[in-house]
Parts: sequence; structure tokens; C-alpha cells
Amino acid sequence: MSEGQFAPATDAHVHLMPERLLAAIREALSAEAEWSFDHPTSQAAIETRLRDAGVDRYFALPYAHEAGVAAELNEWVVDRAADSDMAVPFATVHGEDPVEQVVRDAFEAGARGLKFQCPVQGCGPADPRLDPAFELAAEYDRPILFHAGTAPMFEDSPHVGADQFAQFVASYPEVRACAAHMGTYEVDRFLEFAREHDQVFLDTTMAMSPRSPEAIGFDPSTIADETLVELSESIMYGSDFPNIPYAYEQERAGLLARDLPQSALRDLFWRSATQFLGD
Repeated sequence: MSEGQFAPATDAHVHLMPERLLAAIREALSAEAEWSFDHPTSQAAIETRLRDAGVDRYFALPYAHEAGVAAELNEWVVDRAADSDMAVPFATVHGEDPVEQVVRDAFEAGARGLKFQCPVQGCGPADPRLDPAFELAAEYDRPILFHAGTAPMFEDSPHVGADQFAQFVASYPEVRACAAHMGTYEVDRFLEFAREHDQVFLDTTMAMSPRSPEAIGFDPSTIADETLVELSESIMYGSDFPNIPYAYEQERAGLLARDLPQSALRDLFWRSATQFLGD
């Protein structure tokens, strides 16, 4: 497959946050996963790099590692997206925040969805503290993107896993929900969720790259081409840019190397993200 079949693309998993916060996240990832990074962290440089790579839209994802920071972070992301022709702003909230107020304010300001980095934030898809956020997602018809799987280092976290995600899907069948990273390491169960529920999506972030085995210990060849074609309307391309320990092009290289029909590629790289947003 050629690079031309990638563009124009939507990247459904990009972290847009203040540079000092991104630097702290990188420091933690470097310590825990021994990753190193050479991608830019300023919004202008991130968008230039994505545009040069053929991306014309990206989900701008924040997350709140502690209570009390989400409201300001959400405002920052929405304000930055207002000056961008590429960024689709998402919001976040911590379980110890005044959840309903923070999320309602973010939606009213223009946030298009919610992002939860469940193991880092210490709250997941089955956490009752987040019920007001989930109810508002239903009220405003906004999707939610969860780091709901156990990869790359969260097997012992009580806030992730297929069982927790299943509880959310059963409780909020009207809310579109994405499990990032193809649900690694419980990929088979998350693929079944996507088969069984129209509102369930997955993203390919760091799970479908030739570098995935070394980066997160997952072999993308265990997901067959036929599966990607079957579920193409429920799978979105994502990268985790700029916090990936390899070249941006490596994130899509594995997908483009597969024998996938053009219709499936357009789903993966654009249409599924549009469906997820409800556009």
C-alpha cells in the first residue's frame, strides 16, 4: 500500500497539553518503560509534523493525573483548538473533582468528547464517581475514549480491563466508547465488544505498528487482515503522538503494508473517527 492511501487522515489519539505537563509525562514514561522521545511538544510544531505526514484532523486529548487540574486543562485545550483548523478538543475529569460541573463546563465550552487515562488517573469505566460524566456524555451525545486495557504496564491496576469496560457498555449503551490501543492485552475480548455493540470502537494506537512488539510487547500480526476488514467501521487510526518512542510514520506503516481494500483503509484512517464523533 502507498503513503497516498493514508492521506488525508484523522489521528484519533494525539496528546495536546501544556509543554511542562507533557515533559512530566515523558519523564514518567522514560522511567517506567525506558522510552526516549524526539518529537516536538508545542502545538504549532505538533500540527506541522502531523500535517506534513498527511493528517488533516486530530483528537486533542488531555488527561488529569490528579484532582483539581482538569477544569483549567480542559479550558486550555478548548482555547487552543479554537485557533486550530486541525484539533478536535476533548476534555477530561478526575474522580475526585466536582465531576458534573467540570464536564458540563467543558461540553458547553466546545469539548467534543472525554478522555480517561484510567490507570494513571485512578478511575475507570466502572468507577461510580464518574457516573455524572457518563450521564452528561449521553445527554450531550459526546463520545468517550478510555485507556481501558492493561498495556503496557498496568496488568495490576484495578481501574482497567475488559470486565470494567463491559460494565460501562452495559450501563451506557447509548454512549459511543473507544478502547485505546486495541484493548491490549485483552484484544480478543475487546474485538468481541466491537462485534457485538455498535457503540464500541477501538483505536490502533501503538498496537498495530511494526514497533509494537518492542514498545508494548504486543504482536500486531495476531490480528488478521480479515478482522480489520470486518471491523473497519469500528476501528480508528491513532498514534499517541508526540509521546511515541519511534518515527511517526512507523505508526501507520503496519496498516499500510497489509492487504486491505481501499474502503477499509478509508474507514480506519478517516470514516470511523467521523462516526465516533457523531458527525
